[in-house]
Amino acid sequence: MTTTLAFPVLLRLIEERSSVFRAAVASAPGLDAQVPTCPEWTLFDLAEHIGDGRRAWAATVAAGPAPAKSAAEGAPAAPREREALQAWLAESTEQLLDALREAGPDRGCWTWWGASQSPQTCGAVARHQLQQMAVHTYDAQITVGAPEPLPVDVALDGVEEFLYTCVATPSAWPHKPTAFDFHATEGHSWRLTVDGDGARSTRIPAPGTTSAAAADEGLDAVGVSVRGTASELVLFVYDRIPAASLRIEGDAGLFDLLRAWEPEE
Repeated sequence: MTTTLAFPVLLRLIEERSSVFRAAVASAPGLDAQVPTCPEWTLFDLAEHIGDGRRAWAATVAAGPAPAKSAAEGAPAAPREREALQAWLAESTEQLLDALREAGPDRGCWTWWGASQSPQTCGAVARHQLQQMAVHTYDAQITVGAPEPLPVDVALDGVEEFLYTCVATPSAWPHKPTAFDFHATEGHSWRLTVDGDGARSTRIPAPGTTSAAAADEGLDAVGVSVRGTASELVLFVYDRIPAASLRIEGDAGLFDLLRAWEPEE
């Protein structure tokens, strides 16, 4: 199974995850329930964030490489009535999908990750938007007491997308050079290397494969490795589940350094 999803697949999965998110909201006894994984938010706050965020990205995609003007100006606020909120959420998703379909995957787009390993294209925006919807769908599900793992294809793409978009930087790592290995039990692995040149990730052979020995030549430089399902890895890097939920070997404290790191670029 590939870890990079085609553009039409990304759009289909954004729509699918959005539908699952709305279903979780619809099943909640009330919209004032606190979200355990986002404790500062109620379920309504989470829904408002989802809707406003998709509308903002729709405007950003439509604007191309230039930063978009605020999408909040003149936009309808999230309604507090349940049925109206569902319609507003569906419309928000459709605005994003319409903008992405019209733009296509290769058109340039403003993004906040200019110095990362992800390109500043509409395809990269779609890839990140899928992960935003997937993780926040988990947030909504756990709020109503029915958390489900992320779909395997979404999660496998999500591990790499997080490393390439949210972690990669040319800013120098302020500590001793090291590496983090991420192993998905579905058979995919990645290595994040941090040093004076910044942070960069690469795919590596999964443990137990015939080509894994080549990747292990630099094993002494690996400070910590984490193993779990792709869904568990994504939820771990987004701070949704604790380290105890996965198998960690090496210096687990390196994850604390990584989370605390604030690169200049």
